[in-house]
Amino acid sequence: MKKRIPLSFILGGGKGERLYPLTKHRAKPAVPFGGSYRVIDFVLSNHYHSGIRKLLILTQYQSESLHTHLRRGWYGRFGLGEDQFIRTLPAMQTHKSMSGEGWYEGTANAISSNKHYIEREKPNIVNTFGADHIYLIDISKKNDFHLEKDADLTISAIPIEKELAANNYGVLVVK
Repeated sequence: MKKRIPLSFILGGGKGERLYPLTKHRAKPAVPFGGSYRVIDFVLSNHYHSGIRKLLILTQYQSESLHTHLRRGWYGRFGLGEDQFIRTLPAMQTHKSMSGEGWYEGTANAISSNKHYIEREKPNIVNTFGADHIYLIDISKKNDFHLEKDADLTISAIPIEKELAANNYGVLVVK
Protein backbone atom coordinates (compact mmCIF):
# COMPACT_ATOMS: atom_id res chain seq x y z
CA MET A 1 0.00 0.00 0.00
CA LYS A 2 1.13 3.54 -0.76
CA LYS A 3 2.37 5.72 2.08
CA ARG A 4 -0.26 8.11 3.38
CA ILE A 5 0.60 11.78 2.82
CA PRO A 6 -2.56 13.58 3.95
CA LEU A 7 -3.47 17.25 4.03
CA SER A 8 -6.69 18.26 5.77
CA PHE A 9 -8.90 21.26 5.23
CA ILE A 10 -11.11 21.92 8.24
CA LEU A 11 -14.03 24.22 7.51
CA GLY A 12 -14.50 26.45 10.53
CA GLY A 13 -16.47 29.40 9.30
CA GLY A 14 -20.22 28.76 9.47
CA LYS A 15 -22.72 31.22 10.96
CA GLY A 16 -24.58 28.50 12.82
CA GLU A 17 -27.95 30.20 12.53
CA ARG A 18 -29.79 27.20 14.02
CA LEU A 19 -27.66 27.56 17.18
CA TYR A 20 -28.40 31.25 17.66
CA PRO A 21 -28.00 32.84 20.27
CA LEU A 22 -24.97 30.62 21.03
CA THR A 23 -23.47 31.82 17.75
CA LYS A 24 -24.26 35.50 18.18
CA HIS A 25 -20.60 36.34 18.88
CA ARG A 26 -18.77 33.25 17.63
CA ALA A 27 -18.65 30.74 14.82
CA LYS A 28 -20.35 27.39 15.42
CA PRO A 29 -17.00 25.54 15.84
CA ALA A 30 -16.12 27.92 18.70
CA VAL A 31 -19.29 27.18 20.71
CA PRO A 32 -18.31 25.89 24.18
CA PHE A 33 -18.84 22.19 24.83
CA GLY A 34 -18.23 20.53 28.18
CA GLY A 35 -16.50 23.38 29.99
CA SER A 36 -13.31 24.66 28.38
CA TYR A 37 -13.68 22.64 25.17
CA ARG A 38 -15.14 23.87 21.89
CA VAL A 39 -16.99 21.99 19.14
CA ILE A 40 -13.88 22.19 16.90
CA ASP A 41 -11.97 20.10 19.45
CA PHE A 42 -13.69 16.95 18.18
CA VAL A 43 -12.32 17.19 14.65
CA LEU A 44 -8.89 18.29 15.91
CA SER A 45 -8.76 15.37 18.35
CA ASN A 46 -9.70 12.99 15.52
CA HIS A 47 -6.80 14.36 13.46
CA TYR A 48 -4.37 14.25 16.35
CA HIS A 49 -5.16 10.61 17.19
CA SER A 50 -5.06 9.67 13.49
CA GLY A 51 -1.53 11.07 13.14
CA ILE A 52 -2.49 13.79 10.65
CA ARG A 53 -0.24 16.81 11.12
CA LYS A 54 -0.94 19.05 8.12
CA LEU A 55 -4.09 20.98 8.93
CA LEU A 56 -5.51 24.10 7.34
CA ILE A 57 -8.44 25.57 9.25
CA LEU A 58 -10.51 27.82 7.00
CA THR A 59 -12.29 30.46 9.08
CA GLN A 60 -14.72 33.19 8.19
CA TYR A 61 -17.67 34.18 10.39
CA GLN A 62 -17.01 35.65 13.88
CA SER A 63 -13.69 33.83 14.04
CA GLU A 64 -11.82 35.74 16.76
CA SER A 65 -12.81 33.43 19.63
CA LEU A 66 -12.01 30.40 17.46
CA HIS A 67 -8.55 31.76 16.64
CA THR A 68 -7.95 32.47 20.34
CA HIS A 69 -9.01 28.95 21.35
CA LEU A 70 -6.74 27.37 18.72
CA ARG A 71 -3.78 29.52 19.73
CA ARG A 72 -4.19 28.78 23.45
CA GLY A 73 -5.10 25.12 23.24
CA TRP A 74 -3.89 23.46 20.07
CA TYR A 75 -0.87 25.00 18.39
CA GLY A 76 1.59 23.60 20.94
CA ARG A 77 -0.27 20.33 21.52
CA PHE A 78 0.31 18.73 18.14
CA GLY A 79 4.10 18.38 18.66
CA LEU A 80 4.70 19.38 15.10
CA GLY A 81 7.80 18.36 13.20
CA GLU A 82 9.61 20.26 10.49
CA ASP A 83 7.17 19.47 7.66
CA GLN A 84 3.99 19.67 9.75
CA PHE A 85 1.60 22.49 10.58
CA ILE A 86 -1.73 23.60 11.93
CA ARG A 87 -2.65 26.91 10.38
CA THR A 88 -5.75 29.11 10.35
CA LEU A 89 -6.62 30.72 7.04
CA PRO A 90 -9.26 33.43 7.33
CA ALA A 91 -11.26 34.25 4.23
CA MET A 92 -9.62 37.17 2.48
CA GLN A 93 -10.13 39.23 -0.59
CA THR A 94 -7.89 38.31 -3.50
CA HIS A 95 -7.89 39.14 -7.17
CA LYS A 96 -9.61 35.77 -7.69
CA SER A 97 -12.46 36.29 -5.19
CA MET A 98 -15.65 35.36 -6.96
CA SER A 99 -17.88 37.87 -5.17
CA GLY A 100 -15.22 40.53 -4.83
CA GLU A 101 -15.75 40.56 -1.07
CA GLY A 102 -13.44 37.71 -0.13
CA TRP A 103 -16.00 35.53 1.66
CA TYR A 104 -16.07 31.82 0.90
CA GLU A 105 -19.13 30.93 -1.11
CA GLY A 106 -19.48 27.38 0.16
CA THR A 107 -17.25 24.37 0.71
CA ALA A 108 -16.05 23.99 -2.88
CA ASN A 109 -15.14 27.68 -3.11
CA ALA A 110 -13.27 27.55 0.22
CA ILE A 111 -11.13 24.63 -0.99
CA SER A 112 -10.67 26.12 -4.45
CA SER A 113 -9.56 29.44 -2.95
CA ASN A 114 -6.79 27.58 -1.10
CA LYS A 115 -5.82 24.97 -3.68
CA HIS A 116 -2.33 26.45 -3.92
CA TYR A 117 -1.65 24.63 -0.61
CA ILE A 118 -2.46 21.33 -2.35
CA GLU A 119 -0.11 22.22 -5.19
CA ARG A 120 2.62 23.22 -2.73
CA GLU A 121 2.31 20.30 -0.28
CA LYS A 122 1.63 17.61 -2.92
CA PRO A 123 -0.40 15.28 -0.66
CA ASN A 124 -1.77 12.03 -2.04
CA ILE A 125 -4.89 12.46 0.11
CA VAL A 126 -6.84 15.67 0.70
CA ASN A 127 -9.33 15.44 3.55
CA THR A 128 -12.15 17.90 4.02
CA PHE A 129 -13.93 18.06 7.37
CA GLY A 130 -16.42 20.37 9.01
CA ALA A 131 -15.30 21.86 12.31
CA ASP A 132 -18.83 22.00 13.63
CA HIS A 133 -19.69 18.29 13.94
CA ILE A 134 -19.43 16.09 17.00
CA TYR A 135 -18.19 12.59 16.18
CA LEU A 136 -15.34 10.14 16.62
CA ILE A 137 -13.51 8.74 13.58
CA ASP A 138 -10.13 7.17 12.92
CA ILE A 139 -9.27 9.16 9.81
CA SER A 140 -6.23 7.00 9.14
CA LYS A 141 -8.50 3.98 8.53
CA LYS A 142 -10.56 5.98 6.04
CA ASN A 143 -7.40 7.15 4.30
CA ASP A 144 -5.98 3.60 4.20
CA PHE A 145 -9.25 2.39 2.63
CA HIS A 146 -9.03 5.19 0.07
CA LEU A 147 -5.48 4.21 -0.92
CA GLU A 148 -6.25 0.47 -0.90
CA LYS A 149 -9.10 1.02 -3.37
CA ASP A 150 -7.00 3.47 -5.42
CA ALA A 151 -10.04 5.74 -5.28
CA ASP A 152 -10.40 9.16 -6.82
CA LEU A 153 -12.84 10.22 -4.12
CA THR A 154 -14.00 8.75 -0.82
CA ILE A 155 -17.07 10.10 0.97
CA SER A 156 -17.94 9.26 4.56
CA ALA A 157 -21.65 9.38 5.31
CA ILE A 158 -24.19 8.02 7.74
CA PRO A 159 -27.72 6.88 6.90
CA ILE A 160 -30.55 9.19 7.92
CA GLU A 161 -34.20 9.28 6.91
CA LYS A 162 -34.41 11.11 3.59
CA GLU A 163 -37.82 12.58 4.40
CA LEU A 164 -36.53 14.05 7.65
CA ALA A 165 -33.26 15.56 6.53
CA ALA A 166 -32.95 15.85 2.75
CA ASN A 167 -33.71 19.58 2.75
CA ASN A 168 -31.03 20.27 5.37
CA TYR A 169 -28.24 17.89 4.40
CA GLY A 170 -28.69 16.69 0.86
CA VAL A 171 -28.94 13.13 -0.40
CA LEU A 172 -26.18 10.68 -1.34
CA VAL A 173 -27.33 7.84 -3.58
CA VAL A 174 -25.10 4.76 -3.79
CA LYS A 175 -25.50 2.57 -6.85
